[in-house]
Amino acid sequence: MLRDSDGAACVARRTFPAGFKFGAATAAYQVEGAWNVSDKSPSIWDTFTHDNPDLIADKSNGDVACDSYHLWETDIAVAKELGLHFYRFSISWPRLLPNGHSNYVSEDGKRYYNNLINGLIANGIEPVVTLYHWDLPQILQDLGGWTNPELASWFEDYAEVAFGLFGDRVKTWLTFNEPVSFCDVAYEGGKAAPGIALPGIGNYICAKVVMLAHARAYRLYDSKFRLQYRGKVGLTNHHLWCEPKNSDEEENAELMRNVMALYSYPIYSKTGGWPPSVEKRIAQISEQEGYSQSRLPPFTREEIEYIKGTFDFYGINYYTSRVVETAKPGENLTWVSLSGSSEFGLALTPDPSWKAGLAWLISYPPGIRRQLQWLKQKFGDIEFQIMENGYATSEPVMYDDERVNYYKDHLEQLLLAINEDKIFVTAYTAWSLMDNYEWNSGYTSRFGLVNIDFNDPNRKRTLRASAHYYAAVINSHSLDLYKR
Repeated sequence: MLRDSDGAACVARRTFPAGFKFGAATAAYQVEGAWNVSDKSPSIWDTFTHDNPDLIADKSNGDVACDSYHLWETDIAVAKELGLHFYRFSISWPRLLPNGHSNYVSEDGKRYYNNLINGLIANGIEPVVTLYHWDLPQILQDLGGWTNPELASWFEDYAEVAFGLFGDRVKTWLTFNEPVSFCDVAYEGGKAAPGIALPGIGNYICAKVVMLAHARAYRLYDSKFRLQYRGKVGLTNHHLWCEPKNSDEEENAELMRNVMALYSYPIYSKTGGWPPSVEKRIAQISEQEGYSQSRLPPFTREEIEYIKGTFDFYGINYYTSRVVETAKPGENLTWVSLSGSSEFGLALTPDPSWKAGLAWLISYPPGIRRQLQWLKQKFGDIEFQIMENGYATSEPVMYDDERVNYYKDHLEQLLLAINEDKIFVTAYTAWSLMDNYEWNSGYTSRFGLVNIDFNDPNRKRTLRASAHYYAAVINSHSLDLYKR
């Protein structure tokens, strides 16, 4: 047993593996602002928030947000102060390609992202880039958006422009952030962009188009850019760990885990294609409803082989967990599960013993470890990167002890997954670097390590207690826990 200077017993220093990287993340629509600057065209979130302010908690929008388009140097200074190894941000498709297609590239858009990438590298921070974080050019939505099969090839064209412009410096790419959110959640009730409710049909068409779009971008990088730039390409999925209410509900809990992995099986499984249990259940329900074929579009054998294996790592966004049980007759099932729970007659609720958080975000730290265990068992001993994990408050508190404890508890579980379970996790990303526009929550939900004063025209940035805690973890590359 180790002893500290006054003789009190302490626990051995826990260190993250050599080469393990810590970062923080944002997304273009949530921080950039400058929604109509230069030749940028509207995104679906520009249109949605302008046309539907009543669907946003505070009736706000991302027109200015954190003004990162103008304050990118300040963002880099904050990231450097934290000691981040990498900064994950997204490219705004309508800022780089204002008409949605690759025949015209915005010089101002190109300059902005070059400045950001070069500035990060000059300060020793690796740029990690997401190609699509929900801000589809409105002009492409007018052509059907993610329910138009042609969008897979248009996304490939967009990816080719981005890889060609920035691939010499960007070595980690994410094609998509959380398809479950912009397919399932968006089309479930139409209360997120593009504001179209097509549950059970639109979300599944979107799912197939996105899987093909991802595969096209990955195989493009593999064939045209990998040899020269030697980067990695993946995507990041949101996972909601699902616990059974009791032993009788284990099968249903496993079904929901597979539902949450709808966008993983086609890429990461040995067989490819949709999760068999999910595909079977939707086909059965579709037949009962009188459809001539399943509402979940099948893949051809060629498509299965084309999508399978299109990854260099597995990106995970984890925030919370739910308990699964069979829904009671007449029970109102909502999209809070971030999945198609209403499709399967299953209720997902937090366990009363879990620590309550803001709205949907209930803290259950063991969930991140259990999710990693499940993914390793399903898809093998592959590289995992935590691409989002974080905690929100409703007020802009500076001494954010709840967020500090959330990070402590989840990093503890992550270390157990690495050291005890031997799961190959190489990166951890805090969501988010700073307060930003949180979609339907507007500015009422504060996720930032860094406080943003949205009443200040200069959007003053101030480090919170959680930022200082995270910086200390990064600096020591460890969690030091003492018992007295």
